[in-house]
Amino acid sequence: MTEHHELIHQAERFVQQELSGEASGHDWWHIERVRNNALVIAAKEHADVVVCELAALLHDIADEKLNKSKEAGLDKVRGWLRDHTDDQELTGRVMEIISTMSYNGGNNPPMTTLEGQVVQDADRLDALGAIGIARTFAYSGAKGRIIHDPGLSDEAQAQEDYRSNHKTAIYHFYEKLLKLKDLMNTPYARELAEQRHAFMEQYLEQFYSEWTVRENPRSSHEP
Repeated sequence: MTEHHELIHQAERFVQQELSGEASGHDWWHIERVRNNALVIAAKEHADVVVCELAALLHDIADEKLNKSKEAGLDKVRGWLRDHTDDQELTGRVMEIISTMSYNGGNNPPMTTLEGQVVQDADRLDALGAIGIARTFAYSGAKGRIIHDPGLSDEAQAQEDYRSNHKTAIYHFYEKLLKLKDLMNTPYARELAEQRHAFMEQYLEQFYSEWTVRENPRSSHEP
């Protein structure tokens, strides 16, 4: 346990150095929230806490959005683990989670381990609710995506590649965020997702009501 405690501490420092100041919504504080979510869910679901915490800490180091390629990101994590632990079983379990947990347009196969389900749920929870909304607009701004365009149909945007920047921030709610509630793996994560999902639906209602507001055709000083 002492060895694992030190490994977790080293992973914290590594991720802070790598992701502090990242402006796309994949910064250290995202990692911290995912780690905290994972620990809570792991306790509820009786998963291996060490595997869940380490995978949660390292998962975005490998994210293809932050690397030249998915494989380059995975090599970076694999190299760090090789340099910091001789526990091959732990390394293998962490790498399996990180390499398969990405949403990727909803096309990845289901997670095969409880720990993978826990970490994936923890990451997806951070894409929901108020935090999820904030991260969506942060990422869209970083990638040059506009907020909304009523003239751009969902059908047209759906034809674009999942990673394409020719989409709007609002469309991302429909291609991913609003689908996540029903994709949660664990019972406790599904409970947590319900309220966050409802908040996003309320936000969208408010967004559209403000977007379509029209000035009263009668001037306020007319009789």
